[in-house]
Amino acid sequence: MTAATYKGFTMRRRLYFLVPDVPAAQRIRDQLLLARIEDAHLHVLAKEGTPLDDLHEASILQKTDFVHGAEIGLTIGGGIGIVAGLLVILFPPAGINMQLVTVLITALLGAVFGAWVASMKASSVPNSRLKNFEAAIEAGQILIMVDVPASRVAEIRALITSHYPEARDSGTEPAIPAFP
Repeated sequence: MTAATYKGFTMRRRLYFLVPDVPAAQRIRDQLLLARIEDAHLHVLAKEGTPLDDLHEASILQKTDFVHGAEIGLTIGGGIGIVAGLLVILFPPAGINMQLVTVLITALLGAVFGAWVASMKASSVPNSRLKNFEAAIEAGQILIMVDVPASRVAEIRALITSHYPEARDSGTEPAIPAFP
């Protein structure tokens, strides 16, 4: 197992590129397909109303802080659940024998509830990682987000920047969630 894989999952990094228009994004997408980057790992974000033809538009998971909100809610909800469970054990209702499993149950319920509430709220908040690209997108440029295996970051970056001078390398996100 290499450092780029963990229990069968390939660790990925998200590369960002700004291009001037949809045809440029389509040419880059085609080149990435030839480089064996699956279409499902390529997302584009454009000004509202821009026809993207056959390009994959970024989903709610990429456009909003949904994932970040779920992570925060999971942590806070789990912590509150643990505290609530400990309080129930320390101060049990009259005549009821509470066990340690109560802490586990309340922690789990708190984590699930916290993740659900926070992710619903965060789904209405624009992705804070995309804030730097807002002006360019509003000016009509297309943001390409491509998720590549960590071991191929340099290769894919070089491929795009050497073949497509119109593509502006706009950085790398160090870690992305495994599921979006």
